Formats: sequence, structure tokens, C-alpha cells
Amino acid sequence: MFTGIVTDVGEVVSAEQRGDLRLRIRTGYDIATVDLGASISCSGVCLTVVDKGEDWFAFDVSAETVSRTAADMWREGARLNLERSLRMGDELGGHIVTGHVDSVGEVLGTCPEGDSTRIGVRVDRALAPSIAQKGSITLNGVSLTVNDVKDAEDGTHFAVNIIPHTAKETTLGGLTQGQQLNVEIDVIARYIDRMMVIRAQ
Repeated sequence: MFTGIVTDVGEVVSAEQRGDLRLRIRTGYDIATVDLGASISCSGVCLTVVDKGEDWFAFDVSAETVSRTAADMWREGARLNLERSLRMGDELGGHIVTGHVDSVGEVLGTCPEGDSTRIGVRVDRALAPSIAQKGSITLNGVSLTVNDVKDAEDGTHFAVNIIPHTAKETTLGGLTQGQQLNVEIDVIARYIDRMMVIRAQ
């Protein structure tokens, strides 16, 4: 479990295709405090540490995970938003995040809004019931608030604002039109949506 508050931006220093994809990620974390088997959110994807070195840790990424997430994050040189798993007593600064990607979204565009940047995102219409104005959403592992949402012929469109601090401390400051994003809906919305489906049967 995570909160969507990024605590480091790592870099993929190697991506080796074995049975699964083995990623080695350089990090600023104190590696001595990272155990093998620990869960780390990597741009919104919960992965398990399988190896580590002086300034890096490694993960095995299954073909299923690769196929359901933003493709550009699984390459050498990619920068990933990192968050260690929530511990008892930690501050819940964002919202409850599972690290399970619900959909891959697409950046429709970006524009300045005051000191912030407004980001427009398109996702599949299937997520429409779970995205609400002023509700929470996770983009590439970052907890954000939905400013507005509307349904269109090509999917559901919504917008978020990236404040300067978030732009600086995460990879979201470098988003460009057409870029893919890992999207996780609010876990509460996920369960409510499932309950409504069951009750309608």
C-alpha cells in the first residue's frame, strides 16, 4: 500500500529481457534500509525488490505487467517516480494507492495556469464511473485531485493541476502531449463500482 507521495525519482540503468524483464534502477534511497522482498511503487506500479547494490535495486517485471502499463517506462534511461510502501504510523499525505494500474492514459495537452501546469488526460470510457470532479486519482504513482471530467466519443477526459513542487520532485513536470501515463483510480471508487455491477445483476 502507498500514498501517492513520491520520495525519489530513480533512473533505469539496465533493462534485460530474461524469462521476465529484469530492471535495475538507480536510486537515492539508503539501500541499507531497503530489504530484499520489499515493495516499491515505480511510477505507479508495485514491484518487488529482488536484488540490490550500493545505489540501485532490481525488479523482475512480468510480461503481463509490461503489457498493461505505459510502455516508455521499461527502457534504459527512463525516469521513474519511486515510493516505498506505507508503514504503520506513516503520514497518509495523499490517498490510499495500491500500485495496481487500472488503465494507460494519454496526455491530451498541457498549459500553464497561474504558477501551475494544467494537464489534460484521456482514458478509456470504462473508467468513467470511477473518475469524479474533486476526487483522487494516481498518475504515474503521484496522488492528484481531478479538477474536471467529461465524457467524449474517444474516451473520458479529465484534467489535473501540477503545482511547481510536484513538477520539480516528480517526472510529471516533463509531460508532453501524446505521452502515456499509468492511471490508478481511487480504491474506494473501484469497490463501489464493483458493488454497483453486482447489484445490477
